[in-house]
Amino acid sequence: MVRVFGVLEVPLWLWGAFAATVVVSLAVDLLSHRTAHVIGFKEAAAWSGLWVSLALIFGAVVFLVLGTTAGTEYTTAWLLEKSLSVDNLFVFAVIFAYFKVPRAYQHRVLFFGVIGALVFRGIFLSLGVAVVSRFTAVLFAFAAVLFYSTYKLLKDEEESFDPGKSFAVRMLRKLIPVRDEYAGAKFFVKEAGIRMATPLLAVVAAIEAADLIFAVDSVPAVLAVSDDAFIVYTSNAFAILGLRALYFMLAGLLDRFHYLNKGLAVILAFIGVKLILQAAHKLISPSIPEIPSPISLAVIVVVLTGSVVLSLKRPAPIGVLEHTDEQDASTATEQPETPSALPVTDAPEPPAGTPGRDGGASPRSGRRRSRALPDTPVRAYRKKMVKMKRKPDVYVCPTCKKSVPAAVHRHKSLGVFVPVWGPGACQNRDCPDYRLDPHHKHSPAR
Repeated sequence: MVRVFGVLEVPLWLWGAFAATVVVSLAVDLLSHRTAHVIGFKEAAAWSGLWVSLALIFGAVVFLVLGTTAGTEYTTAWLLEKSLSVDNLFVFAVIFAYFKVPRAYQHRVLFFGVIGALVFRGIFLSLGVAVVSRFTAVLFAFAAVLFYSTYKLLKDEEESFDPGKSFAVRMLRKLIPVRDEYAGAKFFVKEAGIRMATPLLAVVAAIEAADLIFAVDSVPAVLAVSDDAFIVYTSNAFAILGLRALYFMLAGLLDRFHYLNKGLAVILAFIGVKLILQAAHKLISPSIPEIPSPISLAVIVVVLTGSVVLSLKRPAPIGVLEHTDEQDASTATEQPETPSALPVTDAPEPPAGTPGRDGGASPRSGRRRSRALPDTPVRAYRKKMVKMKRKPDVYVCPTCKKSVPAAVHRHKSLGVFVPVWGPGACQNRDCPDYRLDPHHKHSPAR
């Protein structure tokens, strides 16, 4: 039995089983993706289901070996970290767009980024558990951090993160020269006898820096659930391991869940209150009640489910994730299937009888319009912008360097029209990338 900064005596074989599960899973993942390729939705969903299954199976073992309380704390901590990691997905998209990482190499970058995150998160959690076990008053400071994060989420105030100016990237450039061009999936190359790093290594450093930023929220939150090192680290590890598959599966859809940030704010506020009650129970009076782990688990499940369901039932008119669209702009040239786009500008309407997306009748059909057709995507988007008193989104074309209105396309999975940026969507007629609709045969393109 091993006791590590906690209240549980964990059997040594359970630590070994956890380590073996992580190592074998990572090895299988690495071998399965040894050939660089673009991760599709089905593949990402399968891997995400595998990581979730492993986390739940390990949770069942914790229930059987360590008891109901430990099992509940593990499940609560895993679900909490899983929900808080949604912000990491947004930052991944920002980093990939900034460094213009080819989609085929994104999984390789995230693989090594997650390994580094496991190491650093283990260090922070061990230090956090040690500090909490010796200085209970630090829980009040952790609660203050969570309340500040709640305020930022409610006010939609996000910390600006510039990948190129992060401390890790700047230190990397000082330690070793970094070339400007990628060299396939390599992290290092030799040029004129000099060993140089490729931009892929800088991307890994930026991801590690981002994880350090998010650890400021996640570490205090998980310590509110349990003060045992085994529970907090294993739950965090399984949540982090599933981040890569979750990114490739949901990065393009998270903008639809516009109430998710509000739900996370409620969860962080609840965890902050839980921390204050724990500290008051230990420092002020034992009569002050603590929030049991089953209640914490129930609150997290209900709030997360409610925010997702509410987002689906009350969709945002134009809820677009800017970071995801910027990533699309940087990697659209690598996608064999580019989403069709229509101009947002006051483009002339197609003549009557011309086949198009607005449902106009074809001259061969011989049918007449018996009723008014619904607005075209362009007109509907423009009306919605007027109603919301917002200006249409703009897109800075990387080719002509001019700001032009964004185009819109119909999302395949959601069935709604959203703005889109990227090559082939430029509305400047003098631009080589000028294109009204990449999939329409009458679309002018040069």
